[in-house]
Amino acid sequence: MTVIERRLVVTEEAGLHARPAAAFAQTAARSAADVTVALEDGREVPARSVLSLMTLNIRCGDAIVLRARGADAESTLDALARIADPA
Repeated sequence: MTVIERRLVVTEEAGLHARPAAAFAQTAARSAADVTVALEDGREVPARSVLSLMTLNIRCGDAIVLRARGADAESTLDALARIADPA
């Protein structure tokens, strides 16, 4: 199965903390795709876990890499990108 990867800069003012992280994890959980979030330092966590997302301490202006594989990988990455980069 092919992995789709998308790099983006987080513009959500709060970064991926609390509410944005919860929305991010819920969106990933509704997907059939397996999705991870990675930082440029190599740390990578499952996108479905709010706690794991929060351990990355993703702030506004941080670059992240979303990786997804599965049936609806592309549409899932689109939805997650809209949460991280609502502008």
